[in-house]
Amino acid sequence: MAGNIIIIVLVTTDRHLHTPMYFFLGNLSCLETFYTSTLLPRMLGSFLTGDRSISVGGCFAQLYCFGTLVIAECYLLASMSYDRYLAICKPLQYATLMSRRLCFLLSAASWLCGITVMTLLLSLMSQLKYCGPHEIDQFFCDLAPVINLSCSDTTLVTLVGLIVSIIDGVPSCLLTLLSYVHIIGAIIQIQSSDGRKKAFATCSSHLIVVSIFYGSLIFVYVLPKKETLKEVDKIFSVFYTVLTPLINPLIYSLRNKEVKKAFRRRVNKCGISKLFVRDAE
Repeated sequence: MAGNIIIIVLVTTDRHLHTPMYFFLGNLSCLETFYTSTLLPRMLGSFLTGDRSISVGGCFAQLYCFGTLVIAECYLLASMSYDRYLAICKPLQYATLMSRRLCFLLSAASWLCGITVMTLLLSLMSQLKYCGPHEIDQFFCDLAPVINLSCSDTTLVTLVGLIVSIIDGVPSCLLTLLSYVHIIGAIIQIQSSDGRKKAFATCSSHLIVVSIFYGSLIFVYVLPKKETLKEVDKIFSVFYTVLTPLINPLIYSLRNKEVKKAFRRRVNKCGISKLFVRDAE
């Protein structure tokens, strides 16, 4: 939470970070902040108090917010990879192709897709009858475990959920990986060995995070379900609900030199302001 909030503040207030790349990073940090706020407070409350109950309304609210954010992150990561592809592979056309308007449209489309899809799914799920059991076999209100509580015919909802998972997860994952393939191809052509090492270090870190996120999503939502894989599903769920929001700020932003400079400028400015007030007193 602290890392993501710091990034949001820096991207918003520092004019040196008012570029497409940091615009997307700020959006990702905003998304991760909401992401963490949706799942972890309820989880930590269960650990501390032992109370694992949740109201029906709270469960559906958590499911809606969580689903919206996951879908939005899929498209946002794809947009970020496309931005990096244009910056590295088409540097002379970058300013023209990645305009401020396009950045806003890509970001808004990511959020809008998540809201639209989850509104459709929850409208279908609200028509089901839930007569027990009242135990969700997951540490949060996920789509499949909640559907399994219904005693109605869930064929339509399950089919729509699978189609949505495939449409949202697979194409955005392929676009992201394809962008990185082109990026790595361009990096190989860099003459300087130090330049290649730095670029590869950055790309490999990003690619690891993206692979963990998409790989766990595809394993949990796209692959056929088996009774023996239920516990494994929970482990993979931890990857994209807890692990990626934790390491994204470190990989994407806090290791970045420009972000570090912006952070130092902000700290120095606050220090000067405090010194001025102390002197005035």
